[in-house]
Amino acid sequence: LLLLPGLLFYAIFRYGPMFGLVIAFKKYSPFLGVTKSPWVGLENFTKFFSTNDFWLLFRNTLTIGVLSLAVTFPATILFALLLNEVRHKFYKKLVQTVSYLPTFLSVVIVCSMTIDILSPNSGIINQILKLLGQDPIYFMTDPKYFRAIYVISGLWSGLGSGAIIYLAALSGTDQSLYEAARIDGCGRIRMMWSITIPSIMPTIITMLILNSANVFRVGQDKILLLYNPMTYEVADVFSTFVYRKAFVENNLSFSAAVGMFESVVCCLVLFVTNKVSEKATGESLW
Repeated sequence: LLLLPGLLFYAIFRYGPMFGLVIAFKKYSPFLGVTKSPWVGLENFTKFFSTNDFWLLFRNTLTIGVLSLAVTFPATILFALLLNEVRHKFYKKLVQTVSYLPTFLSVVIVCSMTIDILSPNSGIINQILKLLGQDPIYFMTDPKYFRAIYVISGLWSGLGSGAIIYLAALSGTDQSLYEAARIDGCGRIRMMWSITIPSIMPTIITMLILNSANVFRVGQDKILLLYNPMTYEVADVFSTFVYRKAFVENNLSFSAAVGMFESVVCCLVLFVTNKVSEKATGESLW
């Protein structure tokens, strides 16, 4: 009975909609429906792979996904390790609470705050630059800053919530190991390296596999709120392309094909990462 709500959720909202993937192989018309729309086979896929947009989208999605993983993943682990070393309980709880607060902010608020902070007229960063005698920088319209803005804002909003997983894993570490290490004369850095990190290594490997699978699944919400025509060349990814094709151009079959390709690539990355982890560390999801 406890499992039933979760099972129903996945059956209805995860596996049920997979029937709609068939429209990726059809010229879908809402008036004809899924079953009566004409079959076109792989036409939508070949059309997508032959366009100039494909490699641009592939490069941008991979770059943003890898940068986010390379920055956010180790940062959350480091933050959890440092927070675990804090001995003053009140200060530790305060830092943990403050770092977790951005999780409760919607992506719209996070993006609005980012745009306001980086505003060329009233943004705090450009105000500081003006005090230093520098010209204001148009961060939001300069392509070279977009990816850094995306990654840093994501790190700020997800650092606390990401660290909670590792802090929970650290709570199960045998404290007698630290006591024995102190007797042997180990310092805090040595104990962190030899006890703390190995104790959470299974959790780290599991999270790395799961996060690696999402390298190609860069959400469109945040990018749609941050990008503009000036930054399309570095910001346009598969998910934003699907959004435009489906809801702006009303080309549902083509967008379904692109979305299906993205999901297949994510699935392949998950299997490859899991196999590499199993061979290298002996840890895997299955």
